[in-house]
Amino acid sequence: MTPFAKAIITWYDAYGRKDLPWQQNKSAYSVWISEIMLQQTQVATVIPYYQKFMARFPSVVDLAHAEQDEVLHYWTGLGYYARARNLHRTAKIVVEEYSGQFPTQLELMNALPGIGRSTAAAVLSSVFNKPHAILDGNVKRTLARCFAVEGWPGKKTVENQLWQHAEQHTPTKDVDKYNQAMMDMGAMICTRSKPKCSLCPVASFCIAKEQGNPLDYPAKKPKTEKPTKQTWFVILYHQGEVWLEQRPQVGIWGGLFCFPQHSDQDIHHTLAMRGIRESDIQHQTTLIAFRHTFSHYHLDITPVLLELSTKPDIIMEGNKGLWYNLTRPEEVGLAAPVKQLISGLPFEIHS
Repeated sequence: MTPFAKAIITWYDAYGRKDLPWQQNKSAYSVWISEIMLQQTQVATVIPYYQKFMARFPSVVDLAHAEQDEVLHYWTGLGYYARARNLHRTAKIVVEEYSGQFPTQLELMNALPGIGRSTAAAVLSSVFNKPHAILDGNVKRTLARCFAVEGWPGKKTVENQLWQHAEQHTPTKDVDKYNQAMMDMGAMICTRSKPKCSLCPVASFCIAKEQGNPLDYPAKKPKTEKPTKQTWFVILYHQGEVWLEQRPQVGIWGGLFCFPQHSDQDIHHTLAMRGIRESDIQHQTTLIAFRHTFSHYHLDITPVLLELSTKPDIIMEGNKGLWYNLTRPEEVGLAAPVKQLISGLPFEIHS
């Protein structure tokens, strides 16, 4: 065991997090769920979602047998919905191809949908104590500072250097403690903006601290200007219900339910396709536009609320749609801006 690893484990024994929900009665399933949820999401945000998710889907079999709509419903609000779709796909594979038991080989675990090298290693090291290195965002930051690895970790050459450091210091014993400690280090000590160098157990090894410039590591992602796109949400409302349509499985909000969309303010084509006549519209209101930001672009959304005098019989080709009851909502996954708009609809509806 390297002196670096020894110092990390000693710190973990004294100060590391040991009371997180997924650290109790650990299984490959529970740790896997937590690891997927923790991608791009902070621990404090994940905990309530994790607890609700595990209460509804306590085993990989329960998750595999659930409908995707319900899985997405329990994921609503966590974002990055491809994670939830991959979670569901992986559960089905584990049940159908591995008899409900997660594979314990890194290569097989890594091959499952939505599970990369670091996530596979995190599960196998945490549950089975297999000596595999991890490299999530927190670990990248700690290693980049400690060993002064220059460059943005999104570049393959930089990431490869970080993997070399990660593998060099991952011990063969107490690897479950070490990997958890490395994640805790990045979350609690070697934080993004205000690292607590005076409390760091590996400060004596840290080149960035010696240089006096820890915030220079890791290098930030090169800035690019995000493009802006526009869309119009058509909110069809009738007697406490709104019409929602399921998005295609690929693309933004894949598999989630959303209001019909149109590319400009002339929504007549969208209405005609759904059999809505002008005489059916009791009241039309353009609501306040707002911006929803994705990783690669901004989307400016203008909602148009149409209160209908009669409930149309909308026939969908391809993806399904439903009349969503605002007081007795269906358990389906909703796109974040749709959930936001639905919560405010009671204040917009004309009596």
